[in-house]
Amino acid sequence: MYRIGVGYDSHRTIDGRALILGGEYIPFSAGLKGHSDGDALCHAITDAILGAAAQGDIGRHFPDTDQQYEGANSLALLGRAVELVKAAGYVVENVDAVVIAEQPKLAPHVDRIRATLAKTLGVAVDAVGVKGKTNEGMGEVGRGEGMAVHAVALLRRL
Repeated sequence: MYRIGVGYDSHRTIDGRALILGGEYIPFSAGLKGHSDGDALCHAITDAILGAAAQGDIGRHFPDTDQQYEGANSLALLGRAVELVKAAGYVVENVDAVVIAEQPKLAPHVDRIRATLAKTLGVAVDAVGVKGKTNEGMGEVGRGEGMAVHAVALLRRL
């Protein structure tokens, strides 16, 4: 039996903060504002896998009102979400995500991000899709005020 989950996250950009996507540092002048490290890619994938296993969302398990998650490594939280879905009787088969941002260009970093995510998810690199798209200058994301991520995950019952 298979389950599909959808995840979404968005964060405002903030000058002078490190940009972390998929657990990887991306050289850029601005990072993502958030209670944790602001890794919107990990957050969207976390929501997708939790949702597929009917285990709620990232805020239920790692609330931004809890000080223990302030500055948290979102890749580690994703790893904990993988453990939660495994405890619920599922394993990740694959994920696919779209990062929407005007800058920076993600293409030079995609292979490294995919490898990092694959290791955390416990899947082969070819089971992780990550794509960068722009918003063609439209809206807050198009003006460079933030980034958004859409993700889907396929889980298989153990």
